[in-house]
Amino acid sequence: MRLLPLLLLLLLLFVIGVDAIDLQAPFDGLLRTTRFSSRGGRGTIGPIKKPWIDWSNRMSASLNPCDARPDDGGVVDVVVDAATEKNKDPLHWPARMWIALLIFSGVILLDGLDISMIAVAIPEIQHAFGIGAATAQWLVSAYILAFGGFLLLGGRCADLFGRRRVLVTGLAVFALVSVGGAFATDAGLLIVSRFVKGMAAGFTGPAAMSLLTTTFAEGPARNKAFGIFNLFEASGYSSGLLIGGLLAALNWRYIFVLPIPVAVLLLLAALRYLPPDAPRGKGQQRPRLDIGGAVTLVAGMLLMVFTVVSVEEAGWSSPRTVIGFAVAAALLVAFVVIERTVKEPLVRLGIFRNRGLVAANISAALLYGGAMGFQFLIALYLQNIQGWKPWQMALVLLPAGLMVVVIGPKIGALISRFGVTRVLMVGLLAFVPCYLLMLRIGPEPDLWGVLLPASVLWGLGFALSISALMVAGTNGVADDEQGLAAGLLNSSLQVGGACGLAVLTAAIGPGTELGMLYAGVWVILGFAVLTLVAQGVGLKRS
Repeated sequence: MRLLPLLLLLLLLFVIGVDAIDLQAPFDGLLRTTRFSSRGGRGTIGPIKKPWIDWSNRMSASLNPCDARPDDGGVVDVVVDAATEKNKDPLHWPARMWIALLIFSGVILLDGLDISMIAVAIPEIQHAFGIGAATAQWLVSAYILAFGGFLLLGGRCADLFGRRRVLVTGLAVFALVSVGGAFATDAGLLIVSRFVKGMAAGFTGPAAMSLLTTTFAEGPARNKAFGIFNLFEASGYSSGLLIGGLLAALNWRYIFVLPIPVAVLLLLAALRYLPPDAPRGKGQQRPRLDIGGAVTLVAGMLLMVFTVVSVEEAGWSSPRTVIGFAVAAALLVAFVVIERTVKEPLVRLGIFRNRGLVAANISAALLYGGAMGFQFLIALYLQNIQGWKPWQMALVLLPAGLMVVVIGPKIGALISRFGVTRVLMVGLLAFVPCYLLMLRIGPEPDLWGVLLPASVLWGLGFALSISALMVAGTNGVADDEQGLAAGLLNSSLQVGGACGLAVLTAAIGPGTELGMLYAGVWVILGFAVLTLVAQGVGLKRS
């Protein structure tokens, strides 16, 4: 039983590396097609005689017949989508695109839930296994460590070996490891299961996001899709606290049980409704993974995130911290050297010439560092100092979730009308008064004057800025590098969140007294200002 997570880790890397699975499912063959000749002209409409359909060709061809691929006879099978033919409005989507968007959004919702639910169950797990706080914090840190470490590799593997294949394999590993965590008999096995789940999420997250960006065309359609996508993401983080608190009140193991049916349903839906990855053409070389780049990148990212999350325990000036950062930097420098010389790099360094992508990544890291710090300060203030229950704290953050629910579906229309830059700047500006309000926290909690207004402003800023950053960071990126762009953005979020928490905890010390928390408020306020500066510099250079 102890070897299960390790075996699953090896299985995931093996499946992706060998690229040996074919997930094309048989369909009924009753769909009607229009046959286009590559030599021009349009033939008759009739039932498809093939036993299976190339759904990736159908998806692209139904949106743009010019993208369809001819068969051996020089004829292209194109499914005529009545909704598309009838209405060319980019915001009018056929049912299959809505289903696909719900699958992508469900994946990111699951990732958010799994990160936030565990936080409120840590005291129960400590009691069950008799472990201290230093060991218990790895229940959260192990997930973040693996998630942040594997995101870039996961995104590039999605580009190289097939986004649907990577998504489905990652969901299968996620579900199986959740079973192992639910029945874990010691804390060590539970922590290992959290690490492997974080690793699986490092593949599913960028795969889902790159599937979204390649399914929805750049512009109004993608803006609207990102609004819904990030609505699910934010809802996962915010609702996870409340759901985790309710489940932990029954039994902490239910927190590990809940993701199992969700992951299985998403897996089955992906197999049924997402188009299979396009097969390699005749004579097309098999994609090769840059092994040297992959090893140095993953090792460098893992060591950097590990060092960051260990700062609270070891201290910023300790030899372990200094050596950890130095070795991580050396590994990442080695990665850059390899990418400059290798024929097929894992990360094409030229992608960083996209100033919008660079500015979005820097802003994402700073924004998430402040956002995670805000949640942590609220938890310390209400639970440790005021003695509130986790579900009571979750209710204080409920207005933030409601703001995301209200604004999320409208974010695409807002970006289309006012532009991504204006929407992003308004969102980033909302964090400043939010964090300024936190300087007014006192011995008695001021619900109506401080906590709820801060929650509303935080939700407003999060709803506007996260979606706008995702749009800004993927605009102008080629389809074959959307997985890489998604991995970069998600890596920036996770590493920024981990670094923000490390700086915050160093500033507030034990955080057991009200006066200690004010230093933390100044830290997150500094993050908010730096985010505005970074985005402003990026816009000026653009």
